[in-house]
Amino acid sequence: MELSRTTLGFAAGIAGTLFLGYCVYFDQQRRKDPLYKKKLKERRQNARQNSSRSRTMGGPLPDTNDHEAMQRFFLQQIQLGEELLAAGDLEAGVEHLGQAVAVCGQTQQLLSVLQQTMPPHIFHLLLKKLPEISDRLRSSMRGATLQEEDVE
Repeated sequence: MELSRTTLGFAAGIAGTLFLGYCVYFDQQRRKDPLYKKKLKERRQNARQNSSRSRTMGGPLPDTNDHEAMQRFFLQQIQLGEELLAAGDLEAGVEHLGQAVAVCGQTQQLLSVLQQTMPPHIFHLLLKKLPEISDRLRSSMRGATLQEEDVE
């Protein structure tokens, strides 16, 4: 028995309609859930916190033994810092530049370059925040090392 094109089209239309009905039905069931709005607010709040945390921390810290990963992290922080400063977000820009300085192997040379290229008030803000940023990075790296050791 051979199926005609109209029969196949009709069957595909019915299948598509059933699938859409299935989607609408379960979407209504999901929205009727008394905890739906609460869960949605929590999910959005967590996403907002995670995005702001990753924006200020610049993502996960690389392995300190992997030179290439550290170099990529350094370059990423410099780039993000410059972009944020250009966009007018001084706090986040200084945070990223501070992370770059903290992981840089030649800190004095980088600071002298930044001093020459940045406005004085932003450079002083960077110098003021640098100890805090370095301590935070050091504790984050120490925490990551402890977690890796705990796994073994």
